[in-house]
Amino acid sequence: MGRWEPNARGRLAEAALQLYSEHGYEQTTVAEIARRAGLTERTFFRHYADKREVLFGGSDELRERFVQAVTDAPPSAAPIDVLAAALDAASGLFTERRAHARRRQAVIVANAELLERELIKLSSLSAALADTLRRRGVAEPAASLTAEAGVAVFKVGFERWIADAETREMAQVMRETLDELKAVTAGG
Repeated sequence: MGRWEPNARGRLAEAALQLYSEHGYEQTTVAEIARRAGLTERTFFRHYADKREVLFGGSDELRERFVQAVTDAPPSAAPIDVLAAALDAASGLFTERRAHARRRQAVIVANAELLERELIKLSSLSAALADTLRRRGVAEPAASLTAEAGVAVFKVGFERWIADAETREMAQVMRETLDELKAVTAGG
């Protein structure tokens, strides 16, 4: 193995997903992931804190997209419209990644530890959104409710988007899911 290899982080993530899919999360070791990626365990730990985090490497970027869209929304925009913009922005991360997202989600759903980690990441996303909404002047409890609703829409929309029969773009599925939430809250 060379001292420097291009795209080590991406190679580790792909190797982990392959191994988790083939052998299961619990049966896969960091050493096996590093070996499959053609790297060392030391390199693995330079990029990821543990073997769970390799599946959640994009969480920070997802949170940044959501927060940046909320920050950039026009000051006069209603919280629900700000949320719609954030969902559109987040959807851009998943362009051309549906097959990967399906494989990743199948691994997560099969393991309680990974499901717990995903919920922690979503809770962190909600907290960041609520904080950003409060900085925009959205009062409580509206800021927290909007953030929680946004994460719920993202979660439900994501699950719909990765369904085998779904072929539409993620942004379209997210908008439709948000519209369904609006209809429910309007009494429809």
